[in-house]
Amino acid sequence: MSSSEHLTQILEQKLPTAAVDYAVALWEKEPFSFKTTATRKSKLGDFRYRRDRQIQTITINADLNPYQFLLTYIHEVAHLHAFVKFGIDIPPHGNQWKSTFQQLMAPILSTAFFPIDLLIPLRKHMKSPKASSAADLFLMKEMSKYDEKSLNQDIIFLSDLKPGNRFLLSGREFEKGETRRTRVLCHEVKSGKKYLIAQLAKVKLIA
Repeated sequence: MSSSEHLTQILEQKLPTAAVDYAVALWEKEPFSFKTTATRKSKLGDFRYRRDRQIQTITINADLNPYQFLLTYIHEVAHLHAFVKFGIDIPPHGNQWKSTFQQLMAPILSTAFFPIDLLIPLRKHMKSPKASSAADLFLMKEMSKYDEKSLNQDIIFLSDLKPGNRFLLSGREFEKGETRRTRVLCHEVKSGKKYLIAQLAKVKLIA
């Protein structure tokens, strides 16, 4: 089996069907090694340019829903294309990457690839894309509607709780405090220590 056929097999299981051919075409233009990984709390995907490697590697979390997977895939491919076009000394999420990302996303910003309820926040996001789509609260909330339904329906976003609400995160109990941009100052009930937790953290409400 060729590398192209292997990639196609993976993407057919992960992407909206309409997007598979386009995603493979981007690989054919600038080939890379592609892997899916276990969930990483700190990132959805990863691309790191290695000077000692001719073929670069892109990884994406395997549990993303098809639309989040597609957005993350194009995000990471844009890194590769930007480095190839502009050189390896450009900022990772600077103007060169942004313009490349916008160009690669433009052909698929339609209802043929994304549901209309995602296109509205996605088009807004793409006007000035952030280093991570996870930093765009509205977009991520809309994206989360397409996640596989959790067995535990009590899981919600930290941003949806009120100050003073207590919640569980990774088995630890916290109380929500004030919001600071994309993070929330919370204190752990048992230790009394304060932590900045992402608004998009999925938590279980206690009270």
